[in-house]
Amino acid sequence: MEKILVLDFGGQYNQLIARRVRENHVYAEIKPFNKITPEQIRAAGYSGIIFTGGPNSVYDPTSPHYDPAVLALGIPILGICYGAQLMAYMAGGTVVSAESGSEYGKTVVCTDGSVLWQDVPERSVCWMSHTDHVETPPKGFRVIAHTDKCPCAAMCDEKRKLYAVQFHPEVTHTEFGKDMLKNFLYGVCGCKGEWKMDDFVERSIEKYREKLAGKKVLLALSGGVDSSVAAVLLHRAIGKNLTCVFVDHGLLRKGEGDFVEKTFREGFNMNLIRVNAEERFLSKLAGVTEPEQKRKIIGEEFIRVFEDEAKKLGKIHVLVQGTIYPDVIESGAGDASTIKSHHNVGGLPDRIAFDEIVEPLRDLFKDEVREVGTKLGIPRELVWRQPFPGPGLAVRIVGRITREKLDKLRQADAIFREELEKAKVQSSQYFAVMTDLRSVGVMGDARTYGETIVLRAVTTDDFMTAEWTQLPYEVLGRASSRITNEVKGISRVVYDVTSKPPATVEWE
Repeated sequence: MEKILVLDFGGQYNQLIARRVRENHVYAEIKPFNKITPEQIRAAGYSGIIFTGGPNSVYDPTSPHYDPAVLALGIPILGICYGAQLMAYMAGGTVVSAESGSEYGKTVVCTDGSVLWQDVPERSVCWMSHTDHVETPPKGFRVIAHTDKCPCAAMCDEKRKLYAVQFHPEVTHTEFGKDMLKNFLYGVCGCKGEWKMDDFVERSIEKYREKLAGKKVLLALSGGVDSSVAAVLLHRAIGKNLTCVFVDHGLLRKGEGDFVEKTFREGFNMNLIRVNAEERFLSKLAGVTEPEQKRKIIGEEFIRVFEDEAKKLGKIHVLVQGTIYPDVIESGAGDASTIKSHHNVGGLPDRIAFDEIVEPLRDLFKDEVREVGTKLGIPRELVWRQPFPGPGLAVRIVGRITREKLDKLRQADAIFREELEKAKVQSSQYFAVMTDLRSVGVMGDARTYGETIVLRAVTTDDFMTAEWTQLPYEVLGRASSRITNEVKGISRVVYDVTSKPPATVEWE
């Protein structure tokens, strides 16, 4: 199978680059620059390589560098931002820092004849984010794009199939970025577009039907997109030899537990065990206020509940996890800061003996998982459900978690979602948050001292950045009125108008 290597030099858009490649039906995988050698790259048979951006300066000896031998492999390479500067540096060009030449944000780029610019206007808007730039291209390279401030916004050596762009073609702000990447994949690398989800589904079902024949298989079903798709895929392959354990930790949204049970028990006729463990989780969370501690407690307790149920089933040969590609990448990034814990990679219950662990979605991004789910016939409301944190409503309650707070939040969240869906509002994600703030209110002739609900809605393509959604005032007004009238103890509703960054999408 044809594939592209995304060589990561610390860029924030590494996953986005790989996703853009896959949108063109070409498989892409991400490797840290220091985890693969030129010899291993040659042996792997890549059709092309993309150097990612990064926050460093190539002339700094402590910055990520790579063996220049990669340029002589005969494999087409596209350098992006830092990757472009690194290519120039490796090939003998010069890279300099120029404060007056720095560019950030949307910038008009003027292009000059190259296969990269097929179907791209001579002048178009691209997304720049740099202070350093290529001052002198290496021998054999020619400049193929410039801006008012950057004399070398792109360069290439057609003979060696080496291309470099100072801007970011992978982000939506670059008007013709998708065309540029497509031109590299098909026009330079000679890809044919063999990565298709129909083929993935058929290959996977056949693979696991043969691999797991006669084996007892166990899957922890959370009701989220990833575990749900993994469950249906494996059920198609091995039928009743799959048992799903649905741990209902009591932290789900209104009606969600019943919906999950009905979908998989009745809709797909699966072996499903539902464990109602709300009391157990709430007792462990009693008095806990720190968000990361909440996540760790819930993750640990989920494993322990799952472990207890697995023991009742006797010998189980295989454990299935809903791990997806971003889980693998982020959990393997040794120098990455922990923003929040990942629950799909690592942390397996070591006291249960499994002969094998299967991760059928390990190579897929979230949008590809959704596509697989659609092809498997999973209900749209589950496949296309908005992102929901593994710890559930526990991280949408600021401070202590109680059953009373959970009930209030479920009601408020359901009302907000109902009003936005009724109004057909376009937003990527929307939900309610229960704060630990109280404020004075008036209901009838009585003074109240009630709790505060925050409403949050964001619009985004990739959740790496997000803008707050500008909801119509009348929709916000209806949601606020209903929440304060229908949810006892809520006296104030506010709307979060913070984008990401500086905020995250979730509050905790």
